[in-house]
Formats: sequence, structure tokens, C-alpha cells
Amino acid sequence: MSRLLFAIAYLLPVVHLAALELRGPWVWLPLAYVFGLIPLGDRLVGAARDDDAEADARPKESRIHDLWLELWAPMQLAVLAWTMVQIHTRPPVGYEWVGLGLSMGLVTGAGGINVAHELMHRSKLAHRGLGELLMTSVFYAHFCVEHVLGHHKNAATPQDPATSRRGEWVYAFWVRSIVQSLPSAWRLEARRVEKHGITWTLRDRRLRMVLSQLALAGGLLWFFGPAGFAFYAGQALFGVLLLETVDYIEHYGLTRKELSPGRYERVQPHHSWNSSHVVSSAHLFQLPRHSDHHANASRPYHRLRTLPGEAPLLPAGYPAMMLTALVPPLFFQRVDPLLDAGAGRPT
Repeated sequence: MSRLLFAIAYLLPVVHLAALELRGPWVWLPLAYVFGLIPLGDRLVGAARDDDAEADARPKESRIHDLWLELWAPMQLAVLAWTMVQIHTRPPVGYEWVGLGLSMGLVTGAGGINVAHELMHRSKLAHRGLGELLMTSVFYAHFCVEHVLGHHKNAATPQDPATSRRGEWVYAFWVRSIVQSLPSAWRLEARRVEKHGITWTLRDRRLRMVLSQLALAGGLLWFFGPAGFAFYAGQALFGVLLLETVDYIEHYGLTRKELSPGRYERVQPHHSWNSSHVVSSAHLFQLPRHSDHHANASRPYHRLRTLPGEAPLLPAGYPAMMLTALVPPLFFQRVDPLLDAGAGRPT
């Protein structure tokens, strides 16, 4: 069953293509699907029962589970190309620009960035390359560096741009995380390439990622003009904001104990919020089982555990919590009492 469950993620690009074809009010269908139907499914189906023993028994390497990730990159590139051709040859009218931009951003953000996140943690060069390709497609390639080398080391500490503080509004977090993550990635990559003696070669991601993203921007302007480029950039920005909103809810208010100045306790499951709601987790390749991911970063998504009793639980699935985060007083009202009750502290 686990092998087939994650095929449901591919419904999102199908819904986008339907919106692209039908136009009119249908352009809002993907938003309704992600932020309406999926949360409804989470409420009806609920959270997964304790399946950690089953997850542990799954093989460390699974060809079918890898295939769901590997197919996403060519599929997304094809959908992006088709969408750009369609809006160029059949320009949207009025609000259709906005609706289709948000729709495409859901595919590249909720879909592509999420897949890239899983791939960038893999040991195989081909997988990491696909992850970088997906992040390049939304002009956010430096995330591959900052997330793996920075966030996983510094999560739940003041040094991490991608850890939200208690009481911090998501809008302030967007600015802080986006502004601070790029120079952090630059410094981390500079140290890596200097150590290996590969500075300013194509193995230096500072050079490679800049060139690839400039090439993408130039190609978009050449083939689709300023309007097409603006549409593409808008959908990419929406995808990035989806990523940053997910980052916001994943570690909100959780902190690691400082053992000595600048030295913190090891990352443990209680330093990340978890959600085991079946429907949203399946769409997101089990990203919401985030506590196990941070405690065991090399563990593939199909083997992530719920860790009951160890991981703090969000009151709803990711899509519902992302919407809640957009209304900060409501988000604080739902999550802060959990922190006061001991969420984020070892049991």
C-alpha cells in the first residue's frame, strides 16, 4: 500500500493542467484542492495509527519510492514548459493571471520544492542533481546549500534563519529567512569549496547556481517576453513563500538547550513539530513527519516514523496550519498553549 500511496501527489499537476485548460473561475481550483479538499481529507481520515514498527521494517532502499521522486522533475519541467507556452499563445484575462500563477506555484512549491528537499539529502549524485534542478526552477537554488549544511546543524537555535521564534509573525519570518539564508549559503559553500580546492569551478555551487539561474531568466525573457517572465517569477515567488511558511510551522517556538556559548545539544525529535495526518502527508511525501527527519536526516521518506511521545504534534495537517499561520493571532492561540504545556521539551 505504501508503494502506491504517494502517487496521490501527482494529482496536483493534473488539477493545475485542468485549470490551465478551463480558465475562468476554474483557475482557483488548485487552491481549493490544496487548502480546502486536502484539509477536509485530513479531518475525515485523521492521523495515521502508530506504524513505526512497519516503517522500520521497510527496506532502506526502495526503487518504487525513489521513482515517485525521480519522475517529478521531468514532469514538472514539462508542465512548466506547457504552461508558459499556453499563457504566451493564449494569454490569460484579468484575474486568470493571478489564479494560474498561484496554481503553478503550488506545483513548483508544494510539489517540486518538497521533492527537492527529499532529494538533496540523498547520497546519490543523480538525486542531488535533480533536487538542485528543481530548486533552480524557482530561482532558489541556494536552499540546497543552506538547508543541508546550515539548517540541519542550527535548527531550533538563534543561529538558524529558518527557525521561527515564539510570537514571531509569519510575514516577519519570511523576510528574515529569505534575507539571511542567501548570505549564509554563500559562506557555507565558500568554506566547502576552499576545503576541497574547487573554488570557482562548476563544482562550486556559488558559480554553478548563479549561471544556471541567469540562464533560466534569460531564456524566459527571450522566448516569452517581460509578461511571461513576470508570470514565471510570480509563480516561483509563491512557491518559495509556501516553502518558508512550511519552515515557519515546522520549528515554531522550539529551542535546543545551549550547553556552552554557541554549542547546543544534539537535535532530537522534540525540536521539530510533527503531523501524521494521512492525506496531507501522502501528498507531501511524509514531510510532516519532520521530527524523525531532523533526528535522522538520511532516513528516506518512506521510512519516517511518527515517534509518539517523543515529537510535539501540530493540531492539524500542514495545509490547515499554513492557512492558520497567515492569521498570526489565531496561530498563536492554537500553538502557544501547546508550548506552555511542554511541547518541545523531552518527556
